[in-house]
Amino acid sequence: MNEENSPRFISNLTRNTLALIMAGGRGERLQQLTKWRAKPAVPFGGKFRIIDFPLSNCINSGIRRIGVLTQYKSHSLNLHIQRGWGYLRGEFGEFVELLPAQQRVESSWYLGTADSIFQNLDIIRAHSPEYVLILAGDHVYKMDYGTMLAEHVENNADVTVGCIEVPLEKASAFGVMAVDDDLRINSFAEKPEQPKPMPGKDDQALCSMGIYVFNTDLLFELLIRDADTSSSSHDFGKDIIPYAISKYRAFAFPFAKSNKQAYWRDVGTVDAFWEANLELIGITPELNLYDDEWHIWTHQEQAPPAKFIFDEDDRRGMAVDSMVSGGCIISGALVCHSLLFSNVTVDEYTKIDSSVILPEVVIGKNCIISHAVIDKRCVIPDGTIIGENEEDDKARFHVTPSGVVLVTPEMLGQAVHYVR
Repeated sequence: MNEENSPRFISNLTRNTLALIMAGGRGERLQQLTKWRAKPAVPFGGKFRIIDFPLSNCINSGIRRIGVLTQYKSHSLNLHIQRGWGYLRGEFGEFVELLPAQQRVESSWYLGTADSIFQNLDIIRAHSPEYVLILAGDHVYKMDYGTMLAEHVENNADVTVGCIEVPLEKASAFGVMAVDDDLRINSFAEKPEQPKPMPGKDDQALCSMGIYVFNTDLLFELLIRDADTSSSSHDFGKDIIPYAISKYRAFAFPFAKSNKQAYWRDVGTVDAFWEANLELIGITPELNLYDDEWHIWTHQEQAPPAKFIFDEDDRRGMAVDSMVSGGCIISGALVCHSLLFSNVTVDEYTKIDSSVILPEVVIGKNCIISHAVIDKRCVIPDGTIIGENEEDDKARFHVTPSGVVLVTPEMLGQAVHYVR
């Protein structure tokens, strides 16, 4: 085994790497789910939040110097990171730092993804990393960043871009790149109207995952140049990466090489969020949350076991083909093909089908809820019917193009976020 492929080599690389997770986005396509929280703080998978996935990837990859850049309505995100990610040992040089928009070098908030890193250059310089790993905080996936770092060094690259194959008809939502046989990037187009297919795969495009490895000195040079360019939009995909490709050694790193599950989701719409959550209840889901070799870490809420009450023919508390989290009470109700987050209460004679119920929801008696996403702390009155009549649902709630119904407390007249 040569040095480049040895575990120790990768460990040294990850120790000399600073990860920066960009977690300040609004996530507007998630509609009212992000009215009071940043997209990375949105609950996912029964007990996690979206931010837990890139953070867990860092820890599992041996990267324990992490900065999280926050901006939009970050209070719940800040609390979650403080409670769930405060166990790293500062005396060993390990940390998860919160880096809010502080107007450190400008009088404005973060103006774009590149500007968010630029405004923290002094903090990066203080940590003296050899490499900087830049991540988006709003994707759900598993990935070993150590493998990507090792290939970055082996290629003598200046920048490496994590990439994934995307069906051509969906590629216009991504940054699309062209590469040579050695995976060196020849061109990069951010969200092109007519994406170019991959060589040999006419129906697929090679797209950026928003994951970048930079040599630190070059990153400083690129960001300072970008900040001095008045015409720039200060975005990695639109400005930094195209310029770096034209001047420096830029390589693509295929996601499949990370040796983890080939699962990556941008849960950026209500439909995608609903679908990705319900995928988890399958017999063999693509995203294995029961993987002992690649844990997804989170703030572990101290909740009692789930409880199922009553066993009568017309009033039986049960869940079928579902995932039910701690603290839930299913009292004489039927839950089918659904995912319930922590501390959900469902009262008697209610039926829930194909729905995602976020934490601390209370659902009354004689309700029918189908193909819905119910936001945190909603109180559903007795006799409520959701997901059965599209016109009725549209009058009260948000209905997606595929018919998923999003319900939030405000839509029910419950101003749980209102501050006087």
